[in-house]
Amino acid sequence: MAVIADDKKLSSGVLQNNLYENVNRQFNKAADLMDLDSSVRDRLSKTTNEITVNFPVRMDSGKLEMFTGHRVQHCDVLGPYKGGLRYHPAVNINEVRALATWMTWKGAITDIPFGGAKGGIQFDPSKYSKLELERITRRFTFALGNNIGPEYDIPAPDVNTNAQIMAWILDTYLSMMPPHERQRCSHVVTGKPIEAGGSIGRDKATGQGVVFSIVEWAKDKGFNLDGATYMVQGFGNVGSWVSKLLKPYGSKLVAVEDATGVIINSEGIDPDDLTIYVKANGGVGGYSKAKPGDHETFIKTKADIFIPAALENQITAETAPLLNVQLVAEGANGPTNPDGDKILVERGIDLLPDILCNSGGVIVSYYEWLQNKRSEFWDIEEVDSKLEKRMKKAYIKVRDAARNYKTDWRTAAYIVALSRLETVLKERGIFP
Repeated sequence: MAVIADDKKLSSGVLQNNLYENVNRQFNKAADLMDLDSSVRDRLSKTTNEITVNFPVRMDSGKLEMFTGHRVQHCDVLGPYKGGLRYHPAVNINEVRALATWMTWKGAITDIPFGGAKGGIQFDPSKYSKLELERITRRFTFALGNNIGPEYDIPAPDVNTNAQIMAWILDTYLSMMPPHERQRCSHVVTGKPIEAGGSIGRDKATGQGVVFSIVEWAKDKGFNLDGATYMVQGFGNVGSWVSKLLKPYGSKLVAVEDATGVIINSEGIDPDDLTIYVKANGGVGGYSKAKPGDHETFIKTKADIFIPAALENQITAETAPLLNVQLVAEGANGPTNPDGDKILVERGIDLLPDILCNSGGVIVSYYEWLQNKRSEFWDIEEVDSKLEKRMKKAYIKVRDAARNYKTDWRTAAYIVALSRLETVLKERGIFP
């Protein structure tokens, strides 16, 4: 049985090491089907830069501790590198390579001028004080130096990082700039606090994108979301926002799983009430308004929609046969491995793939970046309207590619991304 993870805890290191292999398998499948140009294929199959830094940090006790951080830059042919930073003991170079590659595909699918990057530090942030986390973040930023920049590589929050950590990165980076350059570098990170230049709607953006994707799927299928049931794996930022945003549609949350346990209630779980509980208790385990369960019971729960919003490698050859749903909408990155994909297709379970479904986060990061560059501040109606329009456009492109190539939606999403990248790479050529 697969190891379960939420957005605070990762699966085993073995699964993470296989993640980059899974990305390459998916890439090669799409490249074969679309007959991708061989030179383009070679370029996109490798990362551009891989930066690993080892840096010391003074702990509250006065002792020095060494940390290892990574930043992988996959491809910048469409624009500056863009991608999150995660803090977790399971962070490794293969995982970061995979996540950086996915970011390239997301930018290409959604027509935003960003390339793909990702980064992280290998440690457990729950074991450190707030002051230690600040010093770790600032030293990592200093160690990266000019490997990040507002027009070069723009970090954002990811697993176990948040707006506060982005504010520390921003302040450290600006402190490294000449005084007369600082005010035009505030877009070096996105996902910042609103007061520090962040965008309204960024906190819910990934979940909002998932919901917009589900709504488009429901329109295509003639499926009524009013009264529909759904289950969520992971109840952090993405899972909680998806649940709260589906509530106005009349959909009913019937099961939730995270690292603290499983809760099930066929009568429905109130997402707003559960969010309050999770903030106070650190997870869904022990929630009194639903029955506890185990992982297998959760996976077998009958529902219309399953939203994996935890982490990688959760829908596998072992778990895919147990699902009792019509749609999998991937709020997490890489929750389904290639074996799980094959089984979902065979069983006729629809899939909204991660590089389409959860791209709302990078889209609104782009909007934050634009607002900073232009010294503008958009209201929530403008952000949501622009996000919905872009998500719908991306959805239609992937849907049409699936029909034209007679293939599954994940492969279709890759084809959409690779087609755009192929065009640009051929047009630009290489130097010299």
